[in-house]
Amino acid sequence: MKFKKSISILLLLLVTSMATAQIKFEAKVSKTKLGINERLRIDFEMNKDGDNFVPPSFEDFDVVMGPNTSVSNYSGNGKRVYSKTYSYFLSPKKRGKFTIKQATIEIEGETYKTFPITVNVTGAVDKPNAPPTASDVASENIHLVAEVSNLNPYLNEAITVVYKLYVSRETGVGGWSEKDSPRYNDFWSQNIEVKSFPTHRAQYKGEDYRYVILRKTVLYPQKTGKLKLEPLVLDLTVEVPTNRFDIFGRSIMTKVPKIVTAGSRTIDVKPLPEQGKPSDFKGAVGDFDFKVTTTKTALDATESLQAKIEVSGKGNLKLFELPKLTVPSSLEVYEPEHEERVSTNLKGMQGRISDNYTIVPQYKGKYPVPSISFSYFDLETESYKRVTSNEIVIDVLDGPTATNNNSDTASTAKQTVRPNTNTFAFIKTSSNWSKITSQSFFKTTKFWTLLLLPFLAIPLAIVIRRKKDERDADVQGNRLRKADRLAKKYLGAAKKALGKKETFYLALEKALHNYLKAKLNIETSDFNKEKIETTLKERRVEPEVVSDFISILENCELARYTPITQVTMQNDYNKSAKTISLIDKQLR
Repeated sequence: MKFKKSISILLLLLVTSMATAQIKFEAKVSKTKLGINERLRIDFEMNKDGDNFVPPSFEDFDVVMGPNTSVSNYSGNGKRVYSKTYSYFLSPKKRGKFTIKQATIEIEGETYKTFPITVNVTGAVDKPNAPPTASDVASENIHLVAEVSNLNPYLNEAITVVYKLYVSRETGVGGWSEKDSPRYNDFWSQNIEVKSFPTHRAQYKGEDYRYVILRKTVLYPQKTGKLKLEPLVLDLTVEVPTNRFDIFGRSIMTKVPKIVTAGSRTIDVKPLPEQGKPSDFKGAVGDFDFKVTTTKTALDATESLQAKIEVSGKGNLKLFELPKLTVPSSLEVYEPEHEERVSTNLKGMQGRISDNYTIVPQYKGKYPVPSISFSYFDLETESYKRVTSNEIVIDVLDGPTATNNNSDTASTAKQTVRPNTNTFAFIKTSSNWSKITSQSFFKTTKFWTLLLLPFLAIPLAIVIRRKKDERDADVQGNRLRKADRLAKKYLGAAKKALGKKETFYLALEKALHNYLKAKLNIETSDFNKEKIETTLKERRVEPEVVSDFISILENCELARYTPITQVTMQNDYNKSAKTISLIDKQLR
């Protein structure tokens, strides 16, 4: 009997140990020895989903990125395999041996802990002997290049800078943002809007690469000599293949943060030649047409006409002054209205600029408007050119005649000044004074009102305070109101960014995440589609609404790297607002 009882106890212990052995929670590091200038990756892996994950403090490291959450859930050979990983990228603060302490998580009501890991941090490493890390692979396969159209332009000659991100076929980019934008000192600059990011193929250093154009800028140098272009710096999330494969034989990708820069470029700007420079040259560089026109050449005195001085063509249209209009003094001329119709593309500025003068003749006669000349530097011939307008004669048909027709100015008729003995008769010699009386403020109606007003406000203040205390005590209501404010805030930011794909979908995704975080009390580290779908269904949200919410999140992930139209963005925004409203109504 005792033997059977012992066998039963042993079997029970064996079953319990086997059940316990099925759950795994462990920490893995990319290396245990690294230089102080290297980064360390640590993964916390589990084979069953858990709650209340608590990472170590990482007190001897700076957290560069993380946690990144990845979930793998598939069936193979009749067996279901589940894996969930929290990943961190760490940068050591100093040299020495450091211990990464335990992480904890709750799985099926039990608390599991990882083993501590000791890491040795040495001095800076130039070329690590260990196999290349994911960060090294990213550095070798991601390149940001600034292509300059002309490194030796003339002063005020247009050049273009196109920033291209080259990515090898083995790697990918999961997201990017500008860490530092270039400032073009000593240049007039204008960015050309990049509406989409189509992928192109090209050779880079003899190898096949894909590339996207991130930014286009047109520059006009305003100084001569060697001018420096500051670099563009990007913060990337690079997808690098690992040695692991999924059930379809595809390499599993890991994500690493990476900062890339296009590097600074030097532009050697040539001065415009002094030989042959016209005296009326105002700095125009390009290829231009010039003309002076008037709306009419015959009119009556006190009527008006418009004279237009116009330059058209391509070149630095916004960076020089137009010649001034000169007319006889008998013609009254008003300050000109400047008008610009200029567009800028990768070839520079093109269009037309003009000064419009309003002229009003005062006297009858014929008045010549002298010819005007305009000079510019032609880049094709590398020489100066001058264009001169024709003389225009304005014929004033009817009006007063000037005293001297041969003179441009009319003489003024003189009048005799007659003395008047009553010159100062209007000055008063006597006045009627009235006494000013002041009324005392004490015991007036206004006095009593101001005195009693604080006492009357006390009951109102008490009511307001009670309402505020009731509102503060409503924890659930405050949380819901906060979620609504966050959703409106970020949906408002997304609405303002309609048409700007990257900014729009980043704001939209942020709004959805913050809404769930407040409504369902889901931490950012726990965000995954399975968790969201399960939680929403448990809270009695209709399956169709849950499916719409998940599809919006997927659109936010995919839309950053694929061409998207304005209509699609508007539809995604409307769908997000409707879905949030439905979840609000259905949550239990």
